[in-house]
Amino acid sequence: MGRTHPQLSDRIFGLDFMRATAISMVLLGHLTWILPKSFDTVNMLFSLLGFVGVEVFFVLSGFLIGRIMFRSFEDPDFNFVSVRRFLKRRWYRTLPNYFLILCVNIVIALGIVGYEIDGIWEYFFFLQNFGNRMPVFFPESWSLSIEEFAYVILPFALLASVAFFKRLNRSSVFLATVLVLYVVFIGTKMVYAINTNHTTLTEWSLYLKGVVIYRIDAILTGVIASWIAINKSRIWRKTQWLAAFIAVFSAMFLLFGASILGIGVGEHPFFWNVLFLPLLSFSIGGMLPLLSSWRKRPYGVGRAITGISKISYAMYLVHYGVVMQLLHHFFLSDWGWTATAAVYFTLTVLISFALYRLFEKPIMDLRDIRSEIDFRS
Repeated sequence: MGRTHPQLSDRIFGLDFMRATAISMVLLGHLTWILPKSFDTVNMLFSLLGFVGVEVFFVLSGFLIGRIMFRSFEDPDFNFVSVRRFLKRRWYRTLPNYFLILCVNIVIALGIVGYEIDGIWEYFFFLQNFGNRMPVFFPESWSLSIEEFAYVILPFALLASVAFFKRLNRSSVFLATVLVLYVVFIGTKMVYAINTNHTTLTEWSLYLKGVVIYRIDAILTGVIASWIAINKSRIWRKTQWLAAFIAVFSAMFLLFGASILGIGVGEHPFFWNVLFLPLLSFSIGGMLPLLSSWRKRPYGVGRAITGISKISYAMYLVHYGVVMQLLHHFFLSDWGWTATAAVYFTLTVLISFALYRLFEKPIMDLRDIRSEIDFRS
């Protein structure tokens, strides 16, 4: 049997919409750095949106790489070369932008803001939040570390599974491997819950939510969803509206109901440390059957949504450490929050578009050319 091409090039508008929504939520979340402190309710809601936006990115990323990995894993010729090909494509997609903006952030921190960076070398290996609190410098990078480690852990775990279970059904082996990994990373949360003495939401955010060893399961949730979409496609399609309804209801409960009912971190640590984030990931995943079936881009605003989706990675990298940091340092006190907020959104989109067209897209085009050469060789 011949190898299947790893590239899935057809855009699905619903997933573009999901990605564009996520980056919009993240941008609004960091708007709290500009808004007056007196806007208590607005700041709280925007912070919540920013938090959820990153969680959406995790699940969506897992869904997309899960589809790619499953198609590759189904091939009887799946081996180390397949893993290398997958990682090469992922790293072409993620690393150039990351390292470029990391260097820009270093220049801003050391040369403009005058901020000293601890453990700067860790950022070049995504170790800055591997087992401890998320960083103060380049704070966007905490989520990228989680994604990069997930990209490595999943394919090598699948490679090990092939070596041990050569004769078993590939689909079943794939699912079992992902579920074992999922249980492992739920287990790390349980270890944290047993050993931690942190009792505040701030500590939870710093020492659990933003730490690699406790968060890989968020990506794996998307991978599990991809397996269901491919192998249980009839159920996936028939339950899309029900899944979306349950997803919205459960997410609203987790984000608002828990607070209303007084389910706080200090009073219910097991719920927050072990259950809250996985349940939120599954709530987000519940939107995937509906959104992944929305293939056709609507007329008018659909083009803008697709455009935002394409530049979303660049927007995520530059919006805070670059744009927000410089605006806050130089202009906020002179312009006021309304003008600064308008410039914040405008500059983020313009800089991200330039980064995408002049740097990210040429590298992606080069990646596709080299992938085609590797595929044909």
